[in-house]
Amino acid sequence: MKNKFYQYIQNLQDQIVAGLEAVEGKAKFREDIWERPEGGGGRTRVIENGNVIEKGGVNISAVHGKLPDSMQKLFNVGEADFFACGLSLVIHPKNPMAPTVHANWRYFEMYGDNGNVINSWFGGGQDLTPYYLFEEDAIHFHQTCKNACDKHNQEFYPKYKKQCDAYFWNAHRNEARGLGGLFFDYCKDTSDSELAEQTGNKMSMEDWYTFVTEVGNSFLQAYIPILERRKDLPFTQEQRTWQEIRRGRYVEFNLVHDKGTLFGLKTNGRIESILMSLPPNVQWVYDHHPEVGSQEEKLIKVLESPIDWI
Repeated sequence: MKNKFYQYIQNLQDQIVAGLEAVEGKAKFREDIWERPEGGGGRTRVIENGNVIEKGGVNISAVHGKLPDSMQKLFNVGEADFFACGLSLVIHPKNPMAPTVHANWRYFEMYGDNGNVINSWFGGGQDLTPYYLFEEDAIHFHQTCKNACDKHNQEFYPKYKKQCDAYFWNAHRNEARGLGGLFFDYCKDTSDSELAEQTGNKMSMEDWYTFVTEVGNSFLQAYIPILERRKDLPFTQEQRTWQEIRRGRYVEFNLVHDKGTLFGLKTNGRIESILMSLPPNVQWVYDHHPEVGSQEEKLIKVLESPIDWI
């Protein structure tokens, strides 16, 4: 499974990069191949200073070795070997009317003393972070997520949408990072589970692979039409300032709460790849509040309480 999924994310990286470059028109992704001293490595692709994309990255990695102490505690296991691979992307458009997008799809294996797989699971998701609220964009993004989920299980979209809202909650600000999407983790083999048998939710690892790749394949369809609609809209310097203030909240979430960032930092991950998610221009303005009745305030009100978009 690990080889199959790693092959998939290599191909997906190529597809997503090609799709984004087609909209960008000017800048190209630069590739950086790196190796992790403890085992494995990755292929980072970053784009900067484009006409449409101010900064973005579409990264893949496959790392393996001894599970670090911090992760042993997290998973409540003793010494063990692990393998983890995934694709992670963040796109920060230049135009404040175009939303930031994040996505990640990953696979994890843990091994016993004899080298056999003792645990494995998939995880992932995709979410949208706008600076100005266009409800049709939110509906399109969520509908695309739901369509991908519904092909596998009608319960997946409401469940993973709710998990996304909970995960991307910036607790210290008491607001959502964005408009959500999907978030799923620890998707394990339940084909032998009695509970899964009773509830009709039996999923083999092959079933999970089919689901996760379905979601991955839907990404360009979810995001590109939104980027196309918003990339050339006029904007003011004040709106650009608002975008940079809101990007500050994005940075706060990634550095304080995000499990993927913390996992990378604790497993001696490649720092440049881990922090590629951070936008290039950000502001922190003391005690900033948007004008009452403004478009900026409208966004804040939506972020205070997650909405069912479809």
